[in-house]
Amino acid sequence: MKRYEDTALTAEERAEALVAEMTVEEAASQLRYDAPAIPRLGIPAYNWWNEALHGVARSGTATVFPQAIGLAAMFDTDTLKTAAEIVSTEARAKYNGYQKRGDTGIYKGLTFWSPNINIFRDPRWGRGHETYGEDPYLTAECGKAYVEGLQGNGPVLRAAACAKHFAVHSGPENMRHSFDAVIGKKDLYETYLPAFEALVRDAHVEGIMGAYNRVNGEPACASPALQEILREWGFDGYFVSDCGAISDFHAFHHITANAVDSAAIALKNGCDVNCGGCYAQILTAYEEGLVSEDDIRRACVHLMRTRIRLGMFDGGTEYDDIPYSVVACDDHKDIAWQCALESMVLLKNNGILPLDEEKISTIAVIGPNANSRTALEGNYMGTADRYITFLEGIQDRFPGRVITAPGAHLYKLRSENCNNDGDHDRLAEALEAAVCADVVIACVGLDASIEGEEGDASNEYAAGDKRSLLLPESQRVLLRALKETGKPLIVLCAAGSAINTEIDADALLHVWYPGQMGGEAAASILFGDFAPSGKLPVTFYEDTEKLPDFTDYSMKNRTYRYTQDNILYPFGYGLTYGTVLVKALSYENGIASVTVQNPGDVRCDDVIELYLHDNAPCAVPYYSLCGFARISLAPGQEKTVAVEIPTTAFLSVDEDGIRAVRGTQYTLYAGTHQPDAKSEALTGTKCLSFTINF
Repeated sequence: MKRYEDTALTAEERAEALVAEMTVEEAASQLRYDAPAIPRLGIPAYNWWNEALHGVARSGTATVFPQAIGLAAMFDTDTLKTAAEIVSTEARAKYNGYQKRGDTGIYKGLTFWSPNINIFRDPRWGRGHETYGEDPYLTAECGKAYVEGLQGNGPVLRAAACAKHFAVHSGPENMRHSFDAVIGKKDLYETYLPAFEALVRDAHVEGIMGAYNRVNGEPACASPALQEILREWGFDGYFVSDCGAISDFHAFHHITANAVDSAAIALKNGCDVNCGGCYAQILTAYEEGLVSEDDIRRACVHLMRTRIRLGMFDGGTEYDDIPYSVVACDDHKDIAWQCALESMVLLKNNGILPLDEEKISTIAVIGPNANSRTALEGNYMGTADRYITFLEGIQDRFPGRVITAPGAHLYKLRSENCNNDGDHDRLAEALEAAVCADVVIACVGLDASIEGEEGDASNEYAAGDKRSLLLPESQRVLLRALKETGKPLIVLCAAGSAINTEIDADALLHVWYPGQMGGEAAASILFGDFAPSGKLPVTFYEDTEKLPDFTDYSMKNRTYRYTQDNILYPFGYGLTYGTVLVKALSYENGIASVTVQNPGDVRCDDVIELYLHDNAPCAVPYYSLCGFARISLAPGQEKTVAVEIPTTAFLSVDEDGIRAVRGTQYTLYAGTHQPDAKSEALTGTKCLSFTINF
C-alpha cells in the first residue's frame, strides 16, 4: 500500500505523500480547474467547476429550489439545511452515474462553488439574489446551514462547498473586473467578513473563491492581507479564483504585465486552482524563477487534500450506492415546495387575501410572469423535470374560470416588432380579460435575464444591475391600466431584489424566484391553504436616488442597521394571516425566552425575530439581528420558544476593526419584525424589550 492510500492517515498527510510522488510538471497540471489524469498514480481527470446555488446546476435534471434570496426569506435554517442535503444527495447520484460512464467534464464533479455569501448592500446589484441578503448574521446562519447540508457530517464529505466571493464584492457588475473596493476596517470586520469567518470556523467550508475586484488595492485572488485573515481563522481547504479573475490582473487591473506574471502572483499569494486559463502558464513562471517548486506543490497538496476528503482515492465511499432515481424524486420536490411556501413575503393585504373561492367565479391572471418558467428559476439553476408556473398553480387550485393574458412584454414596450400598432400592443387584451373577472392577479417583476450577472443580462439595465427600483415601463403601464379598471387587484411580484411597484394594490405578494414548485406554493397562499410567513432579508427602499453612490462600500446610510430613511418595506418585515402577539420576553445565560400567542381564529405561521441594541459608541446606530425562530400557532394557542443569542452579538467593532465587548447596557427586542416605527405602523404590533446590563 502506498502511503497516500492509507486511510488511517490524515487527509493532509495523504495529500503530501501523493504530491511527493508527482513530478513538478504533474503537480502544476493539477492546478487547472480542468485537471488532467495522472494514470501512473491512479489519479483520474477532474473538473473542479460545479455549481449548486439552489440545486445542482447546469448538469441536467435536478430539483430546483427557490433562489438563494428566497431561501434566506424563510428565516428557517433547519429547512435550508435539509434542502442542501437534498442537493448534495442528488449531486452524488449524478456523480456516481457520470463516473460509471467515464464522464469527467465540467459540472460533473463534487466541488460546488456555492454558497454566495456576499452582503447584498445595494438593491441595484444584479447578483444580489444569489445571496442571503443584507444582514451579516442572517447570511452567516443561512450559509452555515447550507454548507453543513452540502458537506454532511461523515468522515467523507458528501460534497465540498465553497464560500464566495472573498471579499467585499457586491457590484457594480460592469466594473467588477477593474474595480477597487476601498473599505475601512470597521466595515470590513463588522459587515463584509463575519459570514466568511463563520463558514470557516463553524461550518468548516472546504473552499473559498476569490472575487474579481481589488480590495484596498490588492486583487482579491492574490491578496496577502486576505490570505492572512484566512490563516488567522484556521482555514485548511482550497482557494479558487473566480472565473477569469486572474487574467483581469493584467487585462483590467493593470498590476501585472502578462498572464505569466498574473499566474505567478496568484499562486504565490494563496490561489490554489485557477478557474480560467492563466495557470497554463505556471510552468513558464517556474522556469523564469517567478514561482518555486514549493509554491506549486503547496497548492497541489491543498487540492489533493480536498479530493481525498471527498473519498476519491479510497476505492469506494458510503455514497456510491446512491442511485440516479433519487434525482428530482417526489420527496425532494416536496421540500422545494415547502421552501417556496415559506419564502414568499406578504407585503400588503387590505383583507382580500386569502381569496374566498365561494365568492368569486372568474379570476384574470395577467402579466408577463404569469406563465413564465424563467420567473421561477433565478440563475445558476438546474433543469426541473416539471415546472408549475403561477398561472398553472392558480388553474390547478381554483375550481372556477381562469382567464389570462400577458398584458405586456417583460421589458420591451411592444411584444410584436412587426406590427404597426405602436407600443403596449398587448394591453387591450389584458384589460378585456380584467373586466370579465371578479379579481385580477397581476404577475409582474423581473427575471435573471434582466437582473443578474454581467454577461447574462441583455436589456436596458446596466450589465445585469438595476438602474432603479421601479418595474420596467411596459409593466408600469400595465399595472396602472389594471388599477384604473376598478377591479380588485392582487400584485404577485417575482424578483430577486427590492421593487417599488408604485401601485396601491389590494394585496402585494413578493415571491422572489421561487423554484420549480413556485406556482403551486403561490396558489396555496392566495387561497389560504397555508398562511404566508416569509420575511424580507433585504430592505425595500423607496427610491435609488436617495441611496449612496453604488460604488461607495461604506455602510453609512445602507441597510437597516445604518439607516431608517427612504424605507418602503423594512428588513425583517412580512405579514401573515391573523396576528401573532409577543406576550413576554426574558433573557438569562445566553438564552432568550419569548412567549407568543395567536389570539385569532386562524392558524398563524410566522417568524420571531430578536434584535440587540448596543450602547457602545462604536456600535451600529440602530440594532442588529441576533436570533430568530419560525413558529406555527393554532387558533388561541400560546407557546414559549427559547432562542440562543450568540456571544458575538454583544461585540462592537471600532475603526481599527477590533471586535470587543464595549457596551455596558444592551436592549434585546423580540417581535415578528424590527423594533422600528415603520414596521410597527405596517403591522399594528410592537416589539417587547428587555434590558441586559454588563
